[in-house]
Amino acid sequence: MQLPGIRSSLDAPTSADGHPRVALTFDACGGPAGSGFDEKLVTALIAQRIPATLFLNGRWIDANPVVARKLFAEPLFEIGNHGTLHRPLSVRGRAAYGIPGTSSAAEAVDEVWVNHERIRSLTGRAPRWFRPGTAHYDDVAVSIVHDLGETPLGFTVNGDGGATFPARVVAREVGKAVGGDIVLAHMNQPGSGTADGVIAAIAALHDRGAQFVHID
Repeated sequence: MQLPGIRSSLDAPTSADGHPRVALTFDACGGPAGSGFDEKLVTALIAQRIPATLFLNGRWIDANPVVARKLFAEPLFEIGNHGTLHRPLSVRGRAAYGIPGTSSAAEAVDEVWVNHERIRSLTGRAPRWFRPGTAHYDDVAVSIVHDLGETPLGFTVNGDGGATFPARVVAREVGKAVGGDIVLAHMNQPGSGTADGVIAAIAALHDRGAQFVHID
């Protein structure tokens, strides 16, 4: 998850007037157990005018075409590429969390590019950021992402533990964010504690003067 070429923090940790800048990112992983939509979370982001980057997997887009179109049209959200089949990005098949990685350079290219083109065709804009399934890469795969015109994105704050943390833990972990942090959480598990925890953390961070921003 930490290799040369992976972007994991904001270039500018504070705003011109001294406020800590924090970027929220939310993965939508897709697949049989990962194609839900956390409407409570996304509705709260829109209501509070909180910008975020949404990393959408190809399978999630296919399972949620109507919701995806609404997200594409919302200017608060930048759409990131979360891969075609939600696989760790590798050229040797290295697994992460029991999920087999792509096993060749060609498979790594497909994992990035097929969903890149899907997002570009649906939004009219090519995604700038790529985060693979599990957020794991190998060094060759990092180079492949750059060669395909995207930037591999990591994170500094694991906000919801893959949507497994209860709300109080999500609130605590996301609430730890400081200027320059990129927070990773999930928007595809509506039964998790992510929405309530993130909403509580946003209030706490606002109280500390944080500004929520897109990745620069």
